[in-house]
Amino acid sequence: MAVLQMQRMSICALKKDRKAILEKLQSMGVMEINHVLEEDEDFRRMDTANARLSFDKAAASADQALDILQQYAPVKQSLLSSLAGKDLIDKERFQTVIENKDELLKTAKRIQMLDKEKAELRANILKIENSIESLMPWQKLDVPMNFLGTAHMAMIPGTMPGMLTLENIYSMLAQQSPDLEVDVHIISAEQDTTYLTVFCLKKDAAQAEETLRSIGFAKPSLIIDQVPSKAKEEMEAEISGIQERIAAIEKEVIDSAVNREGLKLLADYYRVRAEKYDVLGQLPQSERTFLISGYVPTKEVSKVQKALTDKYDCVVDVEELKEDEEAPVLLKNNKFASSAEGILEAFGLPGKGELDPTAIMSVFYVFLFGLMLSDAAYGAIVSIVCGILILKFPRMGKGMKTSIQLFFWCGISTLFWGIMFGGYFGDVINVVSKTFFGHEVGIPAVWFVPLDEPMKLLIYSMLFGVIHLFTGLGIKGYMCLKDKKYMDFFCDVVLWYMLLVGLLIMLIPSDIFASIAQTSIVFPPAVNALGKGLAIVGAIGILLMSGRANKNFGLRIALGAYDLYNVSGWLSDVLSYSRLLALGLATGVIASVVNQMGSMGGKSVFGAIVFIFAFIVGHTFNIAINLLGAYVHTNRLQYVEFFGKFYEGGGRAFNPFKENTKYADIKEETNL
Repeated sequence: MAVLQMQRMSICALKKDRKAILEKLQSMGVMEINHVLEEDEDFRRMDTANARLSFDKAAASADQALDILQQYAPVKQSLLSSLAGKDLIDKERFQTVIENKDELLKTAKRIQMLDKEKAELRANILKIENSIESLMPWQKLDVPMNFLGTAHMAMIPGTMPGMLTLENIYSMLAQQSPDLEVDVHIISAEQDTTYLTVFCLKKDAAQAEETLRSIGFAKPSLIIDQVPSKAKEEMEAEISGIQERIAAIEKEVIDSAVNREGLKLLADYYRVRAEKYDVLGQLPQSERTFLISGYVPTKEVSKVQKALTDKYDCVVDVEELKEDEEAPVLLKNNKFASSAEGILEAFGLPGKGELDPTAIMSVFYVFLFGLMLSDAAYGAIVSIVCGILILKFPRMGKGMKTSIQLFFWCGISTLFWGIMFGGYFGDVINVVSKTFFGHEVGIPAVWFVPLDEPMKLLIYSMLFGVIHLFTGLGIKGYMCLKDKKYMDFFCDVVLWYMLLVGLLIMLIPSDIFASIAQTSIVFPPAVNALGKGLAIVGAIGILLMSGRANKNFGLRIALGAYDLYNVSGWLSDVLSYSRLLALGLATGVIASVVNQMGSMGGKSVFGAIVFIFAFIVGHTFNIAINLLGAYVHTNRLQYVEFFGKFYEGGGRAFNPFKENTKYADIKEETNL
């Protein structure tokens, strides 16, 4: 439960050691580069944009080649392969790949070029196929489409709309030009188009074309200098040749898959170099020296100092942060609490002066999650599955691993609450024993069955909510004391505790509470008087002190009254915990309905099949939908009700200069 303390480290070293020191810092990955020194006549920043761009381009080229290889020679992956994380590569293997980086880069570019060529060839095939399709109606034409005719005769190829006969065509021509003498040949006809050739004397060609256009005649879009059937054969042969080339391309690309691992390491190599040159461009440098400045966690300072000063001629200066300087945030929690860091980060990291609430939040999160799901069998399934995944994929990404660890603990909590409430796939044991064995047996609840006593669960849900909210208010008090804001502690925490505790003491013996809890609780008169006294003193104190920053007494009272009105917000917050009851009942009710539906087939082979099918489908749906519901509503209780009492967030995550690889991690530190 801590935000690691940061210190500013400044390093001044000889320019000749610049590359080695940068690589050392990058491999250690514990320093966030953050320069405060501006350029002057002695210290300048070098322009590394072109070098960085070339490295980014090389990394992108390798990435693109890998994507192409995945298309041609896909690596079979299971549904869980995304959990495997990055490969772990020996330093020697990595060095071998880097020594051949130029050849690998040529291979990457060759793969991209082949893929581009294949795309162009496929486009060419499509173009040729369209040409063949255009020639299909002209296959019976035994002369080239651009045939000029004889010395005295001309041929005019073309189309007319509709399916026409020779009689139709001659009739239309006679109506337009009775004296025109032509010889019409229909090559083919379709429902919408008739393909034909018209022969006439060359001296009448112009008149014939004009007359033909007047009746809808149009020349074909594609006119070739070959006989259509012969042209079709040549085009098909060309397509066959192109397809052979495509097959050769595919084979060459597939054969290049042996370089897949090398291309991955190549991409990581250039990606890391690009980041190094990005930082290099930020360094103030003189003629012989350079400076590095940034944030380092205090616990890592001595390690960095020793690593640099033992090997290089440099000066390392460490100083505390300035009062107005807001350091990046790096959380440090135990194994259990760290699983909930992702939940906190989704809301916002601690801002300046705030503590890390992860440890306390994680306990409530797991507790409330299990209470919402509250089925022992569901909890066991979740924990077992998450445990297997963690053991099977030890190198999965940090974010994914922490999420699965959180669900593992939530499964344990769900198992606990399921045992307390007697829920094992709902009431499946009772239903199976009664339906198929004729004698109902079951596992009794250790505490009580929520479906039988829902109001009891509601009261306890409210109680857990009050504890959760009071803890949040207590953290606010702790922060006030830590910052020595004693007046704020008294006015904003103690007075509210007095008011709220007093109101609770007054509420519990009331008829309203008795009707809800279905039990009557009577306090001694002294306790009742204490409750009234606490509530009155707390309310008066809040009224007078909430607006204490204002000297105007009227405005001060108005602000106090407004703050006092927030007691209704506390009531709504407590009522929000009724969702613990709602989701807990929903899990049990749906599970029971599924079991009852499955038992409708009765005691028979068919009934057993029906039950098994309903059991698998129904409970799979139930666990999925209620896992989602528990996750969403537990988050809401943390973000709105709990954090609303003391936490704002807004911190910036620690972003160290490190080797951000995409495909593999190197076993040992590597000089790039």
